[in-house]
Amino acid sequence: MSCAIIDYESGNLHSVQKSFERMRREVGGPEILVTSDPDAVRRAERIVLPGVGAFADCRRGLEAVDGMEEALADRVGAGVPFLGICVGMQLLATVGREFGDTPGLGLVPGEVVQMQPSDPTLKVPHMGWNELVIDRAHTVLEGIDSGDHAYFVHSFHMLPAEPEDRLAHVEYGGDVTAAIAKGNVIGTQFHPEKSQKTGLRLIGNFLNWAP
Repeated sequence: MSCAIIDYESGNLHSVQKSFERMRREVGGPEILVTSDPDAVRRAERIVLPGVGAFADCRRGLEAVDGMEEALADRVGAGVPFLGICVGMQLLATVGREFGDTPGLGLVPGEVVQMQPSDPTLKVPHMGWNELVIDRAHTVLEGIDSGDHAYFVHSFHMLPAEPEDRLAHVEYGGDVTAAIAKGNVIGTQFHPEKSQKTGLRLIGNFLNWAP
């Protein structure tokens, strides 16, 4: 069995792969596989969707991989653990509002909107380290506490339609969604592969998560 990291030419695949392989060696879990093959995704027991750049570009990139969205829908529907990272998390939403409205995958109802910090001195994109605030406990967040730091690079963030789907946020001129979860689907706006101890802990938890 494998943990499939989806290659749709829109993610920091090398760093993500290295971090997952490191944690597999430390805590166990399935083989790490970077793939653009929908059949490999259908066989995977865990799925990771990274993403960097604009929402619409990432969605088009995913659509361009023949059969991939259908494979994702089938596996998520079968209860396979799924992790979206950065724009990969945003794609879980119902709609993204960057450069117009673009439909998302609809796995976690909500919209992706531009950040508008109440403090005009705060720059957008939100780039760098920030302290997490844990909104509710979750297996994938075990060992991660409010005040732990994670690394962010983004100008848009997700507003879940259901408040209980938000796992964590950060303060950046207002609440900014940092992590979401619904059933067997989880997402992080921050980059766990760049978030050192915090991110590695989350990856290790995910590799052994049984929703």
